[in-house]
Amino acid sequence: MSSERKVYSVAEVNRKARMVLESGLGELWVEGELSRVVIHSSRHWYFTLKDEGAAVSCAMFRTDNARVIFTPKDGMKVQMLARPSLYEANGRYQLIASEMEETGTGNLQEQFEKLKAKLAAEGLFDENRKKPLPLLPQKIGVVTSPTGAAIRDIINVLTRRFPNLEILLAPVTVQGPTAAKSIAGAIRYLNQVGPMSGLLHIGEENKEDVGPTLPIDLLIVGRGGGSIEDLWAFNEEQVARAIFESKIPVISAVGHEIDFTIADFVADVRAPTPSAAAELAVREKSTFEDELSYYDRRLKQGLKSMEQNLRLRLGRAAHSYVFKEPAALVARYRVSVASLGGRLPELLMYGAGNRRQRMEQAEERMAHSLQSGVQQTHQRVDELGMVMQHRMERKLERDQQKLNRLKSQLRMLNPLEVLGRGYSLTRKADGSVVRNAESVAVGEEIMTQFADGKVVSNITRKE
Repeated sequence: MSSERKVYSVAEVNRKARMVLESGLGELWVEGELSRVVIHSSRHWYFTLKDEGAAVSCAMFRTDNARVIFTPKDGMKVQMLARPSLYEANGRYQLIASEMEETGTGNLQEQFEKLKAKLAAEGLFDENRKKPLPLLPQKIGVVTSPTGAAIRDIINVLTRRFPNLEILLAPVTVQGPTAAKSIAGAIRYLNQVGPMSGLLHIGEENKEDVGPTLPIDLLIVGRGGGSIEDLWAFNEEQVARAIFESKIPVISAVGHEIDFTIADFVADVRAPTPSAAAELAVREKSTFEDELSYYDRRLKQGLKSMEQNLRLRLGRAAHSYVFKEPAALVARYRVSVASLGGRLPELLMYGAGNRRQRMEQAEERMAHSLQSGVQQTHQRVDELGMVMQHRMERKLERDQQKLNRLKSQLRMLNPLEVLGRGYSLTRKADGSVVRNAESVAVGEEIMTQFADGKVVSNITRKE
């Protein structure tokens, strides 16, 4: 029986499966959302195409993607022409794309943008509400998976930089339908005041559940890298609001440097990776020790210098005349006081006479100044009177000339002057001026004014 059996190797089976798959379906257009996009150094593209019901691994080689006019990103919705194939090395089914067109934003990316805009409008991303990180935290709470690489990286960096830190791990699920609720609950739990249990105490030889007393000085919330689906729990609104409401400063450390989540925008500080978050959390212990040594030396030098200065001043004071011969100093001052006491009446009399003399001199100077000032004022008043009179005469002369000009102009405008040159002015009985023959009627009375008088006449005929 064994001689009649046809046995295939795994590579032969995979090759036959690839040939059947490629020949059976051929090329077809597929629509879905991009995820886990990797642009390789070889310029080939590797990604996952997914919808609500399924996902498939895909590749697009550089000879084909060179014709694509956009750069693929997670969350982008596309249509692509692809043929199904099978990667023989591991038996993995995949689609090989030859054309790709962008059709819009994927569902997850659309949800991300909507929530980001909503929370930004509410002020959850405002810089003025972000809390500063403590200079030297003694207790650091970590919200992440207890089995992932992120917690190992955080512990390694923190213990290397500052071995005396107390690290408290709140174990949560960071992926899946319950992850967001788990993460938000842990953040709120660490913000509670009073003893807590259910946390892993890191840093002892044996890890055990402990009930530390707050305050915890700093929180690190995050996980390692992954696709947009893997990181989605950190894009949930309940996680964002838990970070916003935290009284403890929060460092967000989600994914890799290129990954951005809603949690990054809300957190007080965003770290590109979990390891970077640990570096931001605390400075190296040796740095603090060096600074303490420096300030210790400066303090000692300052105290020593102050001591020497005080000793020097004390020595000078101890050897001064005041301390050596105090009685002689007092006696000298007594003699000086007695001498001044004897001279006091004389000095008072001299001072009074001196002040009286200065007062008389001041009175003389004041009287002279007043007299001189009055004379100058009188002279100034006379000068101003002459100037004013001259100006008034000039103004009256100018006004008279102007009046004469106006009289002359008025005479020229007077209609009686015109009558004097042989003209006459005819008015109707109502006083209106007769300007033409049509304005009067036969039998109407009119009055004609000449330069030397008036005549009244009746109209008997009009021509």
